[in-house]
Amino acid sequence: MHTISSKLPDVGTTIFTVMSKMAADYGAINLSQGFPNFPVNKELIAEYHKTIDANSHQYVPMAGSPALMQQVATKIKTHYNREIQTEKELLITAGATQAIFTALMALIHAGDEVVVLDPSYDCYDPAIRLCQAKPVHMNMNADFSVNWNKVADAINERTKLLIINNPHNPGGKVFDESDIIAIENLLEKHPQLMLLSDEVYEFIYFEKPHISVHSREKLRDRTLVVSSFGKTFHVTGWKIGYIVAPPHLMTEIKKVHQFNVFCVNSTAQITLSNYLAKTNLDELGGFYQQKRDLFRSLLKNSRFELLACEGSYFQVASYAEISNKNDVAFSEEMTQQHGVAVIPISVFNKDAHDDKLIRFCFAKDDETLIKAAEKLCKI
Repeated sequence: MHTISSKLPDVGTTIFTVMSKMAADYGAINLSQGFPNFPVNKELIAEYHKTIDANSHQYVPMAGSPALMQQVATKIKTHYNREIQTEKELLITAGATQAIFTALMALIHAGDEVVVLDPSYDCYDPAIRLCQAKPVHMNMNADFSVNWNKVADAINERTKLLIINNPHNPGGKVFDESDIIAIENLLEKHPQLMLLSDEVYEFIYFEKPHISVHSREKLRDRTLVVSSFGKTFHVTGWKIGYIVAPPHLMTEIKKVHQFNVFCVNSTAQITLSNYLAKTNLDELGGFYQQKRDLFRSLLKNSRFELLACEGSYFQVASYAEISNKNDVAFSEEMTQQHGVAVIPISVFNKDAHDDKLIRFCFAKDDETLIKAAEKLCKI
């Protein structure tokens, strides 16, 4: 029998797939995987029908539809007062995950080190290892804040990249001004260091404003900023995102992109280019804040302890007063016995440390949140 040596021997099926399947198998309410269950904006759907009916089914340029790229540039100028050169600094990608994977493949070499802040999204580590580089995982504090002194101690001459996720999944943390200044100081001290800022929840923030790296002139020349139309417009299945990077880095990223996917879904790009100009992205935070507040109010009398949620559409909760089980076992029990599927936080930690925390997704219609809360309050 022919055998191969796996490049990712410790990687199995992602927890998101596992928990969503378990939710379906047991008929549980799925608050695990991060996708909305409410209808997409009718105007966006109308634009999609127009695009489908038009002759828009062939390749668009490799870097993206020029119309969509111009709309993205306008969006960045409007919200962050940054002017970008669309031909040199912007790439439309097949979702944020492809943007991250492609950027790492283009810029990270064997023997390099990449600092990752845990809990972290699960696509970072495998992509780093496929580059034959070393992921250096640093645990966040219990409240998902970062000890930047410890991060600084982990950086050496081999460290080529720091990855941040702001607003943070799964923790719901939004960086303060002091966090951004700490990052600026790190890049100033280490001239070889680049920054990848995963900002897919950039418009989903609440009381505290999100400070995008786009708005920081000190960081732009060495930073990759990743965004997601799927998260912003509730169309996660479209798998459309983009990455902004300075020209000398984007040149290398495009070299990989053209052989990775070449170009991205034309109908989705054209639809989004027509829709972007009609939207007010400043309203998105308020939309999700209502859902966050509803969910938190519904769980006020439960035995779950809700942690602060400053951004994203995830609510982390402690179940320490309910069970002594580890978080994976408790999540399975939640799905199988209590009818609500959740995500255990330990799977986002490289060292798998378990603080008895689980993650709820509140990007659901009110009826779903109310039904889920009724079950959760009985536990």
